Amino acid sequence: MFNSLSDRLTATFKNLRGKGRLTEADIDGTAREIRRALLDADVAVPVVRAFVAQVKERALGLEVSESLNPGQQVVKIVNEELVGILGGETRRLNLAKNPPTVIMLAGLQGAGKTTLAGKLAKHLKSEGHTPLLVACDLQRPNAVKQLQINGERAGVPVYAPHPGVSSEFDTATGDPVAVARDGVAEAKAKLHDIVIVDTAGRLGVDTEMMAQAANIRAAIDPDEVLFVIDAMIGQDAVNTAQAFHEGVDFTGVVLSKLDGDARGGAALSVASITGKPVMFASTGENLDDFEIFHPDRMASRILDMGDVMTLIEQAEKNWDKGEAERMAKKFADQEDFTLDDFLAQMAQIKKMGSMKKMLGMMPGSQISRQQLEQFDERQIDRVEAIVRSMTQHERVAPKIINGSRRARIAKGSGVAVSEVNQMLERFTEAQKMMKKMAAGGGMPGMPGAGKGAARKAKAKGKGKKQAKFGNPAKAAQAELEAKNKKASAPAGSAFGQGAQQDFDPSSLNLPAGFEKYLGNK
Repeated sequence: MFNSLSDRLTATFKNLRGKGRLTEADIDGTAREIRRALLDADVAVPVVRAFVAQVKERALGLEVSESLNPGQQVVKIVNEELVGILGGETRRLNLAKNPPTVIMLAGLQGAGKTTLAGKLAKHLKSEGHTPLLVACDLQRPNAVKQLQINGERAGVPVYAPHPGVSSEFDTATGDPVAVARDGVAEAKAKLHDIVIVDTAGRLGVDTEMMAQAANIRAAIDPDEVLFVIDAMIGQDAVNTAQAFHEGVDFTGVVLSKLDGDARGGAALSVASITGKPVMFASTGENLDDFEIFHPDRMASRILDMGDVMTLIEQAEKNWDKGEAERMAKKFADQEDFTLDDFLAQMAQIKKMGSMKKMLGMMPGSQISRQQLEQFDERQIDRVEAIVRSMTQHERVAPKIINGSRRARIAKGSGVAVSEVNQMLERFTEAQKMMKKMAAGGGMPGMPGAGKGAARKAKAKGKGKKQAKFGNPAKAAQAELEAKNKKASAPAGSAFGQGAQQDFDPSSLNLPAGFEKYLGNK
């Protein structure tokens, strides 16, 4: 969504690197480029003006002029101002003291309210709540059916006493206000702690739609009214948001279709214009493509700084702890990394979602935007098909896979033999890396690699440390005394007691004159 804006801002900040002092002309040029980047991203003009003025004022102030790295300080200022116009801080749902908590969804038709209702219900269910979906959109064809399907996929019940219309030529029969009121009563009777009310939308803002939404709000007195807005509609997002704010008085914003290729100005405009925070974001078509909106993390993504916290949360949510413990034990026992393990690890990664999204969240990634766009998500499926076409013996001992076996595997997985060869080569490299890590060598190419093996070697030689002498004669004497002590110690003696033996200094092959330092009498 923010690729274009991110690329423009990143290119702008590159010009500031390495400068020990920023002149007023440098700051003016940077502010001009930021203004162009934001306008090209369809950010509302009043928001752009206020944003650039604030950045320029702070950049010309003491916090940059007295900074050791002015370029990085400007980036920090832009990041903080982006966080500000995105809402400042993460806003959570306000849950009712006396359940159920009533959440009403409002927005234009096509913004994604019905899909978002299912996503929000699944998200809340994963947090331990018992949500109920209420179908109040009785005017859009098959809206009720769509909500029922989403509820079934999310594992959440749907209250739908009226089927709605099946085509645009049918006339709606039910009363949405009565359905909403009865839905809340149903939730109370069946002890659901959250009610999500899906309301009707229109192709444009009109009086009839606003009146119906206002009547539903008055009937159910919701704890939260979420305005669902399509992040791809550009400048018109501000007008739509203002109309809904006046008509329904929403409490929070949900951005849908953030996975699209639009320029993303709506996300940067709505929170600033309406004063209402962005609370959630819909990032795909699946019910799991839903996340809490964190202004600081979104600002980091826009400035190409990555979003490690979201990656960690996704890993904790989707990673199988049992599988992780099994792999940890294999590492501890220094067992071989097999193709079955490789298959299991790929399955864990697939649970986390799109690889493109995860790579896009990595900070300082060396992958260019073009390479990221060209990344084929189906490659993981092809690799999985190749491994599943192997016998169990081949997965454990891939070295036995000869030419005829590779041809059979390629035919079974529907790929070329060259792809099988490439996969096996990559696996061999991964296996070598895993062996080195298990042996304590660390990740190849990473700081500290090889320190584990060095520590083991050091531990083996522990106790054999000898004193170092700057005087060669003293060193020779200490070495000889140690040898004599060992030779004279009785068998089984722990203290090396025995008769002292004389030695001939000439046998040490020392330079002339060093005998006097040996103290031999």
